[in-house]
Amino acid sequence: MNISYKWLKRYIDTDLTPEKVAEALTSLGLEVGAVEQVETIKGGLRGLVVGQVVTCIDHPNSDHLHITTVNLGDGNDPVQIVCGAPNVAAGQKVIVATIGTKLYDGDKEFTIKRSKMRGEESLGMICAEDEIGVGTSHDGIIVLPEDAVVGTPAADYYGIEDDYLIEVDLTPNRIDGGSHYGVARDLAAWMRRHGMDGNLHKPSVDNFASDRADGAIPVTVENAEACPRYAGLTVRGVKVQESPKWLKDLLLAVGQRPINNIVDITNYILLGTGQPMHCFDLNKVKGDRIVVRTVQPGTQFVTLDGVERTLTGRGAHAHRPRPDDLQRRGADVHRWRVRRSGLGRYRGHYRRLPGIGLLPSHVDPQDGPPLWSEHRRVVPL
Repeated sequence: MNISYKWLKRYIDTDLTPEKVAEALTSLGLEVGAVEQVETIKGGLRGLVVGQVVTCIDHPNSDHLHITTVNLGDGNDPVQIVCGAPNVAAGQKVIVATIGTKLYDGDKEFTIKRSKMRGEESLGMICAEDEIGVGTSHDGIIVLPEDAVVGTPAADYYGIEDDYLIEVDLTPNRIDGGSHYGVARDLAAWMRRHGMDGNLHKPSVDNFASDRADGAIPVTVENAEACPRYAGLTVRGVKVQESPKWLKDLLLAVGQRPINNIVDITNYILLGTGQPMHCFDLNKVKGDRIVVRTVQPGTQFVTLDGVERTLTGRGAHAHRPRPDDLQRRGADVHRWRVRRSGLGRYRGHYRRLPGIGLLPSHVDPQDGPPLWSEHRRVVPL
């Protein structure tokens, strides 16, 4: 289980270092295999500062370059920097890569050096978003608001903080450590046992409220013994877009690739609380209802990879569903999650959605069938 130190501290008040947290968890039976520093942005924006363009003139030997002088806020005279951006102008607050700064393009690294461009000396680089990893635009240099303070390190300006990845080697009997909140709960107990406060914070739902009583997609559970609870929340007027930076940073820290705000929030709930969460496109729910029932042998099922599969009897193969595995379906449309490849093709995530269904479930861990997530077998909370 990959645990983000910053994510963990959303649930518990602690000043323990990542290394001390690792020691505490190991003593609790949640053995930590490694603690690794994770950079939100490769290089951590080291060597980059807020500067101000003092002068800007056309380069005499170029039809597109400009010769600028830039105040770096270090108490020295402004430095000369040759810049090819079309939007550079005197008076701007900009981000400057100083001499010796390392910048990255994927796995490639290059160092800013003293150089000459068309015969004119350049002592740094005025940067665009994509050149330092804070965005994707290369239309021109970054122009900061007027209130940006010259000399401020770029990492401070953008609020960049490194995270730490704590790798917990879970054993089958410690599923309580299968989420950030679960680990925070155990850590809080350890802290109190050792005379520390260790205040625990449950995820807040204070701002949640339903704005309409109608329009919900009903859920029918046909096997209540195997699945005591299967809840649904209908959200309409959804705009599928890029997730906010804080969410992407947390997911990246634990090795999850951000997809979009809909997909990412389901992973955030799962990794944060241990509660599997699935989202469905309401356009694909025929009959406007969800039915949860036991899979029957011989049932035909089309998975996300487009392959039609037949659900057969018990077997040891990792991708072979069992007849008592739970099945979710919209009326007249097969929509299931059964083991690794068993992701119904209608559990897709689309760029434009009139609405989605968010569906958490509780499956009896003793008598009922297991719930299968995309990557692993999950014992529900």
